[in-house]
Amino acid sequence: MAMRGIMKSLLALTAFAIVGLSTIPGEAQTVDEIIKRGKVVIAIDTTVPPYGMLDTNNQPTGIDVEVANLIGKNLKVPVEFVTVNSPGRIPALLSNRVDMVVAIFSITAERALQVSFSIPYAGQSAVLIAPKTSSIKGPDDLKTLKVGVTRGALEDGALTQMNPAGMNLLRFDDGPSVAQAMLSGQIDAMGGGDYGEIYLRKGAKGEEYEQKFPLRAAHFGIGIRRGNPDLLQWLNTFVYQIKNSGELDAISRKFRNGQPMIPLPVF
Repeated sequence: MAMRGIMKSLLALTAFAIVGLSTIPGEAQTVDEIIKRGKVVIAIDTTVPPYGMLDTNNQPTGIDVEVANLIGKNLKVPVEFVTVNSPGRIPALLSNRVDMVVAIFSITAERALQVSFSIPYAGQSAVLIAPKTSSIKGPDDLKTLKVGVTRGALEDGALTQMNPAGMNLLRFDDGPSVAQAMLSGQIDAMGGGDYGEIYLRKGAKGEEYEQKFPLRAAHFGIGIRRGNPDLLQWLNTFVYQIKNSGELDAISRKFRNGQPMIPLPVF
């Protein structure tokens, strides 16, 4: 009898533990679980305008943020944002901190070993940026130069693969840190998106900046944990809907100086 009582207690504790685990913020795996919980937890990066940034009221805004808010609107639940940087996107998913990532998450086969991607909702090109006075025309001109990138970003992978002999590739945790290094003269060139506001600013020596050559094109997907076909199917349907309704194009024009959303592939 005593043993039976102990077993019942252990079973009760196990059940309690399972219920407790289901309340972890990003633990939900299906659309129904997210709706039942009453919120969707989405990782964003607020250091990569025009996709993610802070407005004058210190609130998240940008293309990714508006897409994330549309996800909540269509699920009919509030959105809880979790701010991450580029290297923190996959860990945020794998540690169950978030349900999904909407943070210029480039779709690659390497990343797809760890996470699943929706069909693309946006895209851009990574480019090499340097002072207008610089004679950089291609990868071979980067020899002996200090080049800054955001760790783990598209430009990091592209320049690592190019690997010009003698180039000193410096990795920073976020885009603003790279831009500041460029503006202060700590680096000779930088990898970044083709949208960067750095072209409109001047550095410590009064330099103006320009795009020198493209590094790699990328398309962004909504990232979720692998093995979750229900949520992935819903997200693909969601992206299809906002593309065809014109909502995605309107968001692009709002944050990309009137430029329409680029053509997006499907898979």
